[in-house]
Amino acid sequence: MSLVTWQDLCIDALDVGAQARFWAAVSGLEVAAAESPARLAGPTARHTVWVNPVDRPHRTKNRTHLDVDCASVEELVALGARVLAPAEETGFGWTVVADPEANEFCAFVRSADRLPSYRLHGIGIDCRDPGALARWWGEAFGAEPEHDATYDCWTLTGVAVDERMTLDFAPVPEPRSQPNRLHWDVVGRADDLLARGATHLWDQPRWTVLADPEGNEFCVFAPD
Repeated sequence: MSLVTWQDLCIDALDVGAQARFWAAVSGLEVAAAESPARLAGPTARHTVWVNPVDRPHRTKNRTHLDVDCASVEELVALGARVLAPAEETGFGWTVVADPEANEFCAFVRSADRLPSYRLHGIGIDCRDPGALARWWGEAFGAEPEHDATYDCWTLTGVAVDERMTLDFAPVPEPRSQPNRLHWDVVGRADDLLARGATHLWDQPRWTVLADPEGNEFCVFAPD
């Protein structure tokens, strides 16, 4: 039995309007509300992405990032992205790029017959202990993570927006030093997550802000 269910994604932005337009074009979503915060909408409520105003710029590599499908890296560059690490140089199956506010994300080039209309297919989470954090979130979502021994990466499938989107937990050597600029919201009871090792950060009228055992912020909305 799961303690939480997926609600939506949130991206922090200095220029909410510009970031909303960029991510709508990249993701295949539509700008349903342009005011601050902006709302990107898709076929279901779970596809919603909020673009929230913040006053802090990107300062260090994000510990959470999006994986996206695209027809070409060039189309992302035309929208305002910047190439950081081309697949041709790294040997990986993706190119690392940055959005107009320097937030990193990974671009996977797909052929026309494999390019879906909704183009967000994964969330990467940098971790000190990817196995432990994957199990923590797996227990919260009621799912069992799978381990890829080649990269020491742990993956949760079918707990987020749709059956295709994955949460991928990967090891990194550097410690966490800044708030994440990408987080997800869940529906559940904050007390249940606190009992399992989450940390209380602050309260809002409609939600509670917690952090997981590695300090990644997320918001919890009480069930209706």
